[in-house]
Amino acid sequence: MTAALRRRPLAVALLIGATLAAAACSNKNVRKPAELKDIDKPEVQLGKAWTASAGNGGGKFYSELTLALEPDALFAADVKGRIYAFDPKTGHHIWRALTKKRVISGPTVNGDAVLAGTMDGEIVAVKRADGAALWSSRLSSEALSPPASDGSRVFMRTGDGKIYGLDAQSGAEHWVVDRTVPNLTLRGLSPPAVLGGRVYVGLDNGRVLALRTSDGQVLWEQVVTAPTGRNELERITDIDAPLLSDGGELYAASFGGEVACLDDDTGQILWRRSVKSYSGMARTESAVVVTDEAGTVWGLDPATGAALWKNEDLKYRQLSAPAVFKGWVVAGDYKGYLHWFDPKDGHLVARIRAGSDPIRVAPVAGEDLLYVLNAEGDITAIRIR
Repeated sequence: MTAALRRRPLAVALLIGATLAAAACSNKNVRKPAELKDIDKPEVQLGKAWTASAGNGGGKFYSELTLALEPDALFAADVKGRIYAFDPKTGHHIWRALTKKRVISGPTVNGDAVLAGTMDGEIVAVKRADGAALWSSRLSSEALSPPASDGSRVFMRTGDGKIYGLDAQSGAEHWVVDRTVPNLTLRGLSPPAVLGGRVYVGLDNGRVLALRTSDGQVLWEQVVTAPTGRNELERITDIDAPLLSDGGELYAASFGGEVACLDDDTGQILWRRSVKSYSGMARTESAVVVTDEAGTVWGLDPATGAALWKNEDLKYRQLSAPAVFKGWVVAGDYKGYLHWFDPKDGHLVARIRAGSDPIRVAPVAGEDLLYVLNAEGDITAIRIR
């Protein structure tokens, strides 16, 4: 596991590889990434449609920069404050906005606005049509989580445990909810998930919180994983992966060692499965697919959490969250490879390299192309031939 850690109150401190170093007290405990084995007969023929650069990505910082795909454009951003719009079919630049902010999360599209969070505790909005400045709003600390919106309000999380409900047109604060943050956490925040009149948040203390979007009223709070262990490192329970919603059920993955299915109306735990993850999940027709902290890919029964299959061919290759594209499951790794899995039994069916830099966020599936962003800001569009 090479996710960065942060210690309060030094929210921007990067302790890269701290858990790896702790595990490597002797040579026999070093986690060596699995060597890739050739796929003799790929079941999917892959190719690159186009590549483009979205600046510097997160640079030397661990970021929550993502891709936002819309019919009119594919949006991206970098830590130097540039927000980009690309033609999704060709990769050509449509516009570039210079915000002069240290952007660290997003972008997210809300109506006519493109939103991003900054390292210096701000959320910025630019026009979707041409990148012109709309508004910015000051927050209490680093806005490490990508923004979310229901159209009328924007929801934002900050590194000090606050959750904001802001006016989507002006950025004015409507409400704020505050939660205590543990002394040591992973560097990352699960983005708010908006469903109906509620916003759901996975917290650093291993809980899931449901709030009313209109006023921030707490509707329920549920423990997914409780802290255990003898020291702060062992007691990390962060829910950093995006929550996954599926028809009244909410799936949450914790670094504390649990994937749980909750009733999104009441917060009741429907099932738990012992899987430790900080990256994320995806839903196929038959399974909830999870990449865990050791690089194992799991297919779990959505109704019971039972393991339908698991693939250990890519252990310790620091896999991204998975995505589903044209029926296949796809995840990236620390060397820029994209691995394609059969969703029925999890075996590897194909592989393509998008570049040499790490892929840390889930690929984004379009109608005809799969879009991949690496840590250095390079975008690759992959097609199935």
